[in-house]
Amino acid sequence: MKIVVCVKQVPDTAAKIAVDNGKIAWGDAPLVINPWDEYGVEAALQMKESQGATVTAITIGGESAVDALKHALAMGCDDAILINDPALATMDTQVVAQILSSAVRKLDAVDLVFFGREGVDGNSGLVASQTARLLGFASLTLASVVKFEAGTLRVERATEEGRQIVTSKLPAVMSIVKDYGEPRYPSFMGIRKASKAVIPIWTLADLGMAAPNPVVSTIEILNPPSREVNCEIISGTPGEIADKLVEKILAEKVL
Repeated sequence: MKIVVCVKQVPDTAAKIAVDNGKIAWGDAPLVINPWDEYGVEAALQMKESQGATVTAITIGGESAVDALKHALAMGCDDAILINDPALATMDTQVVAQILSSAVRKLDAVDLVFFGREGVDGNSGLVASQTARLLGFASLTLASVVKFEAGTLRVERATEEGRQIVTSKLPAVMSIVKDYGEPRYPSFMGIRKASKAVIPIWTLADLGMAAPNPVVSTIEILNPPSREVNCEIISGTPGEIADKLVEKILAEKVL
């Protein structure tokens, strides 16, 4: 069995995001593997352990995105691929899906593709389904339980309406949610292996494709408007406080 897990590098979730000269900036906060993608890596590794598979991690980005791949390698992935091309300065979810699906086809005979639920920077949660559509694979999103028996996937999906159990044959694309279980920590030996790994870089030419045109474009990025908030502490006895509060609520036309 051949498995691909798609990961992304994002700013640390503790970073304070701001807009500087029309561009998003996060100061000195580090770039990390997308936290949701760690669950995708964990699901891929558990499938590897139960089925004797190989796991390849893939990401799209600049040279710094290698760190996200090395995190996946340290967790236990067998190899990794960075897709980096100057023509990919602007991407929407459909562009990302086209690139990832081309990479999966290039690897050939891939049985499963894993994603995290969504990226913490965009929160669209669309790429897994879009990639499945382009590949012609079954789309099994929001998976919290994954079992593979007798050539059939049995997946429990965690939806807003409740739990849904679906089955599918391979090949398939899955996105994994937190209910799946905590991702493992990178081992010491895994970190050493990842630090020495030579990660190949694929360009669009290697994928045999031109730069796709985004469907969604960003016109402008602005900081949220600032708001002045005044806080007043009402003192007195409980009865006096209640009377004053009612007066202010009526004066402000809250009620």
